[in-house]
Amino acid sequence: MAQYVTINLKKDQIIIRLSEFPEQKEIITSLKKKLSELKKLYKNEKTPIIVTGRVLKNKEIAEIQKIIKKQINVEVEFDSPKDLGLHGIKRVYNQDVGQSETKYHKGSIRSGQKMEFEGSLVILGDVNGGAEVIAGENIVVLGALRGLAHAGAKGNKKAIIAAEKIDCPQLRISNIIKEIEYDEEEYNTRKTYAYVEGKEIILE
Repeated sequence: MAQYVTINLKKDQIIIRLSEFPEQKEIITSLKKKLSELKKLYKNEKTPIIVTGRVLKNKEIAEIQKIIKKQINVEVEFDSPKDLGLHGIKRVYNQDVGQSETKYHKGSIRSGQKMEFEGSLVILGDVNGGAEVIAGENIVVLGALRGLAHAGAKGNKKAIIAAEKIDCPQLRISNIIKEIEYDEEEYNTRKTYAYVEGKEIILE
């Protein structure tokens, strides 16, 4: 069975390295099998535990923290990229975009411009305010998303929207609309990833 989690003691730190591309459930299964090894390495409360190696959503971080705390009562540090960046774009593309036909657009989408595609759209630039991008599948922006983005336009609720920075007033995935009020405390941190959970769009 593939090992998706490695644990090492380096300079009085315990480093838990997660493989980048497996599903979260595979990471969790592998982590549970490594807990006995982790307990042996953990000396005292002064030994920091750092998790690194992949971009994690907030709920994935919470799940990993909970599993470790069942064995060791310690707060775990997560040295994962907070921003999507090229590292995160690569992960999102391989997991979510790779199965659909994809169109790449080099350059920013200016105000007043509109771009549509039946598959996934990857914008190598910004989507400026007043611009509009619509995709039958996923939308990935290697820049700031300030204009309207509508992913899964033909009804695909598994579609995602990802960007270096999501800074727009509204997102749409399938027939679900999310209005964004940036004065709310929830949006004080940079958001880079949007997906549907249940009947609402989650923004992380």
